[in-house]
Amino acid sequence: MRNLLIIPIVLLLSSCNLNRPEALKEGVWRAELQVTETEVLPFNFEVTSRDAFKIFNAEEVIMVTDITYSNDTVVFRAPVFEGYIQAVQKDNTLQGHYIKESLDRVVPFLATFGTTTRFDIERTTPLVNVSGNWETVFSPNSDEDAYIAKGIFKQEGTKVTGTFRTTTGDYRYLEGVMDGNLMKLSAFDGAHAFLFTAEVSDSTMQGTFYSGNHWKEPFTAKRNESYELPNANDLTFLNEGYDALEFTFPNAQGEQISLSDVQFKDKVVVVQIMGTWCPNCLDESKYYAEFYKNNTDKNLEFIALAFEYAKTEEQAFKSINRLKQDVGIPYPILLAQYGTSSKTKAQEKLPMLNHVLSYPTSIFIDKKGKVRKIHTGFNGPATGEKYTEFTTEFTEFIEVLLNE
Repeated sequence: MRNLLIIPIVLLLSSCNLNRPEALKEGVWRAELQVTETEVLPFNFEVTSRDAFKIFNAEEVIMVTDITYSNDTVVFRAPVFEGYIQAVQKDNTLQGHYIKESLDRVVPFLATFGTTTRFDIERTTPLVNVSGNWETVFSPNSDEDAYIAKGIFKQEGTKVTGTFRTTTGDYRYLEGVMDGNLMKLSAFDGAHAFLFTAEVSDSTMQGTFYSGNHWKEPFTAKRNESYELPNANDLTFLNEGYDALEFTFPNAQGEQISLSDVQFKDKVVVVQIMGTWCPNCLDESKYYAEFYKNNTDKNLEFIALAFEYAKTEEQAFKSINRLKQDVGIPYPILLAQYGTSSKTKAQEKLPMLNHVLSYPTSIFIDKKGKVRKIHTGFNGPATGEKYTEFTTEFTEFIEVLLNE
């Protein structure tokens, strides 16, 4: 009788093991997002266990632990952002889609196990070295869409790393190759898929920028080691007749929060205009959260105003709460807008500003409630010296305001 009882238990355990989905193979994978019929955006990731892998972009390493399995399908989400990849495992491949539901965007995805290269190259000897600074214009033939940037690159052999800085932020950690005279760079952080290709001479570039499969634009660049973008502290300002910032927006608990509330009285306040979908906002939020935690003994407060493209208020607060949890943000994030990330609509919510030019934008308010400075955009860690310059300037200016 005892042996008869053991047999069903063994069968049950065997059945459970058979139904347990196969884990991703541990090791390095090469992924591709199909951004056009002929162009793919590659990136690499390394699976370290059944429930964790790392995405690589130059010096950036993104740890992914939100992974779910169902039969032959795997779904994984990078920290903070809404987008996710859903793919079917078969032998040494993953095939599926990168999906952003709020924006109705779907991009074909394919990954192959055991491939360590990022871009395939045809010519092993580069014909150009792009190291240095490049004065850049995106959409140069469109008065409506044109904007300036600064390319900052480092090349060693065929490998190229760097970024493009704009007046509103940067394009994160770009990694790629110089294939003869063709430069190819990419970045994928779980929510943003960037691909840059350009034909390069010793002094000029002619290229195309792809953001996922929904946007592409041309760009031109020329070498200019002394080129600098406009001062980020001069781009956004208060309209005539204003010297203060006013708003009332809800937090996740439904409470209406204003700068006139007692928690901000007689304190230096940094107001962060941002969105949970915004890569530069994420970099800035990480820095602000750490700074705030290290200065809780001072008369200093931070407050963020989120402008979300999520279709519902519930979805917007879900994204806000995920950001707060994943990054460890201790200061309040209010929902200023949902359903669109339009900067025109954002400016309507803050009519004292000449415009909302960038997510993020930081507004510095002194102890008397007066706006003292507005900083447009954010130069993240990928910009190197500019990031260091910002953190130094930020710390020094906060100290000035605190000592008044």
